Amino acid sequence: MSQAIDTLRHEHDAILSTLQILRRMAERARQGRADAGDIAALLGFLQEFVDKCHHGKEEGLLFPALQHAGRQGELVGELTAEHEQGRALVAALRQASTPVLDAEAFAAAAEAYAVFLERHIDKENDVLFPQAEQALGADELEGLGQAFADFELQAIGPGRHEELHDLLHRWKADYAG
Repeated sequence: MSQAIDTLRHEHDAILSTLQILRRMAERARQGRADAGDIAALLGFLQEFVDKCHHGKEEGLLFPALQHAGRQGELVGELTAEHEQGRALVAALRQASTPVLDAEAFAAAAEAYAVFLERHIDKENDVLFPQAEQALGADELEGLGQAFADFELQAIGPGRHEELHDLLHRWKADYAG
């Protein structure tokens, strides 16, 4: 497996963990035990890490590389449209949580987003990534790995990736089982 694809898969693992935390936050909201600060921070995480950083790498670097190689045009279009759908679902989460939390609407939006993103991640892990590793040469994949690192520095800044992962680890502890 290439470093570039391994990076994206590792980010998917972090995103899947975040979805479990989102579900637990939604459950607590339904119980009247919501932490508005954590909800706001998690929504920020979804916008910064999932969309800006992770989807930014895919849309700005991986997808164009695949299209340049003459591959995956239809799949890339489908996944790009799904990224847009994910953004709309995050907007629904934000709308359900501000200015006043609507626990039922938030929980419903959380479940819709989690189910949607789990399916999207499965499609990328099981279809896109294996096809990308076949379609792109080793040099191109190595270049993507470096481009991902450069993109991340520009998109979210130095050290921010680690800060976001630290936040995720805190939430895992706070929202365990």
